[in-house]
Amino acid sequence: MTNFIRTDIDFAYELDAQDELASFRNEFVIDDPNLIYLDGNSLGRLPKRTADFMRCAVEEEWGKRLIRVWNEGWIDTPTELGAKIAKLVGAQADEILVTEATSINLFKLAVAALRARPDRPKIVSDVFNFPSDLYIMQGIIDLLGHRHRLELIPSADTVTIAPSAVAEAIDDDTALVTLSHVVFKSAFMYNMAAVTKQAHQSGALTLWDLSHSAGAVPIDLNGAGADLAVGCTYKYLNGGPGSPAFLYVRKDLQTQLSQPMWGWFAAQNPFAFDLDYTPAADISRYRVGTPPMLSMKAVEPAIDILLEAGMDRLRAKSLRQTEYLIFLADRWLVPLGFTIGTPRQASLRGSHVSIRHPEGYRINRALIEAEPPDVKVIPDFREPDNIRLGIAPLYNTFAEIHRAVDRLRVIVEEEIYQKYSVERLAVT
Repeated sequence: MTNFIRTDIDFAYELDAQDELASFRNEFVIDDPNLIYLDGNSLGRLPKRTADFMRCAVEEEWGKRLIRVWNEGWIDTPTELGAKIAKLVGAQADEILVTEATSINLFKLAVAALRARPDRPKIVSDVFNFPSDLYIMQGIIDLLGHRHRLELIPSADTVTIAPSAVAEAIDDDTALVTLSHVVFKSAFMYNMAAVTKQAHQSGALTLWDLSHSAGAVPIDLNGAGADLAVGCTYKYLNGGPGSPAFLYVRKDLQTQLSQPMWGWFAAQNPFAFDLDYTPAADISRYRVGTPPMLSMKAVEPAIDILLEAGMDRLRAKSLRQTEYLIFLADRWLVPLGFTIGTPRQASLRGSHVSIRHPEGYRINRALIEAEPPDVKVIPDFREPDNIRLGIAPLYNTFAEIHRAVDRLRVIVEEEIYQKYSVERLAVT
């Protein structure tokens, strides 16, 4: 834990001057110096090299090579890109596949896991899990004839989940434990290895959602003994809006499990066009249909940048920056009625900080909709009162954090938020 003592902007500049990752900010499109982007935990910035990479994919590969380009590398992109992501999440190269959307991947792997434990009726998750994940589980329960039940681990403090609560929920009836590694509201981070061990001791499988941790914190899927995982690529991985997701299946489970969507790209030989399905003998059996190549290609340059920076260095900077944000919030925002909605213990925290206020929604709008010359800050809002400040250490600076927290202080002190409606916009 870093002990900060100064709140002046010059100190923030000093911290930036010491940042060994500072040059990576130049890798991203940043066209407005008066806009502070703290929503990289929801949609990452555009890497500059992606534009040229995509121009080549469109004009040269698709435009000139046409259908021939599939045999010139495109057909292997889901596994080759998966091999790169594997380096970020502690997996073997042939254990990660880029394919479909996160929810589709979650569906496929959850059904496969439940079928592998046919006599166990319980699915364990928690009250922090992303609602879409819970909806998928509810839909699976309905699809499988209501033979399963979903049990949600409670939180005693609305910020963290106690290890004892996890242990109490997992028992011999449990088929699957499915959790977000870093939860979307509070940024609470589970000890993946400890929870996986608890699940395995009871004979259950684990399915982790890495959407808020991949590219933000070091992950060791193999070291933790994790069975299954999914994750998106458009947050900290900077793959672009709606970019394809990825899935992980531990090597020894790949042929043991059977996913329910038997699409032609999951077949052993898709271009044999056999009328009866035979699954591929490797991670490809978890594919479904034709890969969306243009959006998939956009993921690769951003992954290369992360690999160049290194997850350990990114995590060290992230922890220092989130600690600095909490330090400023304690000094300036807590006296104004804010509370910190994120774990203060570094090992329990991802790379975003949630601050809470009864007027959180209107304050959030005041940040985003500020008119020049006021600084504009883009975080996001999560019900009922959470303003999420996402720290992407590849491109966020300490000075940006200082300016953003100072702007929050001004908005509340001068009651600027009162100019804005409480009516929710379509996207918050």
